[in-house]
Amino acid sequence: MTIKVGDKLPSANLVAGTAEGPKPMTTDEIFAGKKVAFFAVPGAFTPTCSAKHVPGFKELADQIKGKGVDSIVCLSVNDAFVMKAWGENQGVMETMLMVADPAGDFTKAVGLDMDASKFGLGLRSQRYSMIVDDGVVKELNVEAPGEFKVSAADYLLAQL
Repeated sequence: MTIKVGDKLPSANLVAGTAEGPKPMTTDEIFAGKKVAFFAVPGAFTPTCSAKHVPGFKELADQIKGKGVDSIVCLSVNDAFVMKAWGENQGVMETMLMVADPAGDFTKAVGLDMDASKFGLGLRSQRYSMIVDDGVVKELNVEAPGEFKVSAADYLLAQL
């Protein structure tokens, strides 16, 4: 079942790609007691994700945080080394937390996984964004296949 507004996020183990290397983190560490602008992408270094999604959150980071958001988190079903390299490539290591969901456990638990095998990607996350307050989903914006509208940074900013 897909997560919905009002639901508490499930507990999961994730791995942040940091300048110091992979950093195991739980969803509680990421979300408990914080207001988080969270977005997930099908893949690091993929066209829409690299040209639009991450750059949009980078550009609007100060405005998003100015609305009371403690952190901006980007997730992909990838490994932490890829997320670190992508964060460095995008120049966002100081702006947002780049989080890997290596086996897609969190992505499956929230019901937002997809099979992208026909694109050579395997199990991936759908494209979405959400506002999470102390682990509870306050807004959820899931894209239609092939779209990039409701998960964009400007759309989420308007919801804050």
